[in-house]
Amino acid sequence: MHNAIVTGGTRGIGFAIAAAIRRAGGNVMITGTDRSRVDEAVAALTAVEGAGLVAGTAADVRDRTAIDRLVAQTVDRFGGLNTLVNNAGVGLFKDVSEMSGDEWARTIDVNLTGVFNCTSAALPALKQARGAWVINIASLAGRNYFTGGAAYCASKAGLIAFTESLMQEVRNDDIRVSVVMPGSVATEFSGAITREHEEWKLSPDDVAEVVMDLLRHPGRSLPSRVEIRPSKPKKS
Repeated sequence: MHNAIVTGGTRGIGFAIAAAIRRAGGNVMITGTDRSRVDEAVAALTAVEGAGLVAGTAADVRDRTAIDRLVAQTVDRFGGLNTLVNNAGVGLFKDVSEMSGDEWARTIDVNLTGVFNCTSAALPALKQARGAWVINIASLAGRNYFTGGAAYCASKAGLIAFTESLMQEVRNDDIRVSVVMPGSVATEFSGAITREHEEWKLSPDDVAEVVMDLLRHPGRSLPSRVEIRPSKPKKS
């Protein structure tokens, strides 16, 4: 059974991953920065068919004290922790000439330092589990750079590097580490969803299915990097 933390689990990709884990019979703890959204998401996840427990807490991944508390609560509630999905992230798309230092720092701190905080806090519990997973949700933007994406692309490129280094560090501790790199996904992350988005972009459930495929993978193998993109991209 998966005893999982999914950061940024109140909507979009994170919510879809949490729902998929619950449908598979796992226990899942979600995080978000807005208490009311966390409560709404927990209620919605509880309604999803599945035998596992659902819990949620308001926590900012930049706050190491809050993340230490999150891990302790999860272990206490579920009796252990064997799955960490680092999904929380922000998107800021501005030219460097127009970007403030605070905007740069927030993007790097949430998308990269937040992953470090969660992973570092969770590692002791993950090492006690048998067959644990760390799955980081990055982006194809971490490899394919574009104008206006300096902060976002840098954060995701750093996340890919962090993931691959961590994978080598803990593979002999029976912890598998993988990075999932989605292309365009129809979420509210980069603006309102329209019919045009829905026609060609990935859905959050597509990304969740990749995560579940990883969690179901035989213990002898490790798909350490997965790229997923729309099969028929929007015509220019």
